[in-house]
Amino acid sequence: IVVATLPSCQTCGSPEPSPPAPEPEAFPPEPEVPEPYPPELAPYPEPDQSPEPSEAPIDDDGVFDVTNYGAVADGGTECSSAFSAAWHAACDYPGNSTFYIPEGTFLVGPISFRGPCYNDRSPNVEIRGTLFALSSLSSFRSSYWISFKNLQGLTLIGGPEYGKLDGQGAVEAWKEPSCEKSARCKKLITSIDFINVSHATISNITLSNSKGFHLGLHGSKNIKIYNVKIIAPEDSPNTDGIHVSNSSNINIFSSTIGVGDDCVSIGPGSKNVSVSNIRCGPGHGISVGSLGKYKNEKDVVGINVRNCTINGTENGIRMKTWPGDRPSNAYNMTFEDIVMVNVSNPIIIDQEYCPSHKCKSNEPSMVKLKDIFIKNINGTYSTKSAVIFLCSSEAPCENVQLVNINLNYLMPNSPRQGRLNIKGFLNGLQVINSRF
Repeated sequence: IVVATLPSCQTCGSPEPSPPAPEPEAFPPEPEVPEPYPPELAPYPEPDQSPEPSEAPIDDDGVFDVTNYGAVADGGTECSSAFSAAWHAACDYPGNSTFYIPEGTFLVGPISFRGPCYNDRSPNVEIRGTLFALSSLSSFRSSYWISFKNLQGLTLIGGPEYGKLDGQGAVEAWKEPSCEKSARCKKLITSIDFINVSHATISNITLSNSKGFHLGLHGSKNIKIYNVKIIAPEDSPNTDGIHVSNSSNINIFSSTIGVGDDCVSIGPGSKNVSVSNIRCGPGHGISVGSLGKYKNEKDVVGINVRNCTINGTENGIRMKTWPGDRPSNAYNMTFEDIVMVNVSNPIIIDQEYCPSHKCKSNEPSMVKLKDIFIKNINGTYSTKSAVIFLCSSEAPCENVQLVNINLNYLMPNSPRQGRLNIKGFLNGLQVINSRF
């Protein structure tokens, strides 16, 4: 039981506690639209290839039903042209409009819903039916199935229960040879991408079986996501639930995510991101990163993860950076009031992250991790170490606090190496009122 600040040691750095980290700015500078994605994070969509809208009657109440534009709810007729025509009509409508997908099953190929729309205001999007993606990877020239781009004021909502979007990743994508031979797939298709979108609300939808990430936020701001279900098998590769990059003021809450990779991953350029009341599992936990793989990554600042339950995952809360010489910073990160249930690595900083085992592992990470506050973590774990800090020798972890950590090993009579595993350099580690 550790009840006070750790004594001084060469590995851990100075035992003196650092002053509390400043609160993140209430209104951080708006992020610039990011540079094109590296291959694994999905490039920006190609220019819109959607056909011109077709003639169809306009409803008096501004509701644009895709079936009025030729969509057939039989699960076998490809409907992207009809969807595109209905979107163009709703987007150009001089008043409040709704892009409406009724009950039924629709087969939809890759499609981009783009703005700006009339008076720079997005139509509402209501999904009451079920959408299935085309199963073949050859059908996807870009890295998304459905994208919303250059929009503000977007509201996307499911029906009385949940609108459903099934990426059909199991049919072909997960069997792709690069997925089977390594931890990274060469071609990742995100089910639904939000690119340069502001002041949006996404709720009451179910995303399942994506070919890659399920939901992505890129270059976006002021987004709320809640009452969302995201489901994929535990062994499905690279199926992150929600991925955030180069976005600010993001609030993800009251949702259930169980996938084959991170439930939530927070990438470069993320600012003021709140994740709360999430039920995560299976998967790889809730992660900041990976960071430091590409040049000119923007800093991560103001991350708050709280009131979550993480069940049966490979990791609990994790910060991960790649070895190499690409510097950036991640700071002001708080993880609190989290329950772990049979988690392999409840608390882990991994600055030697290299899932493909093709990294220059002899080069230390240059991503600076600092001002990390981990509080009120309770539950059980199943590996030899409850807390693992693999910190860089060139950019030491700085000002890390563990407060009120109570984690119980599931096999107490089995031998293990130690509850706390530290490698590299830390400047300012405190462990207070904790047992693990």
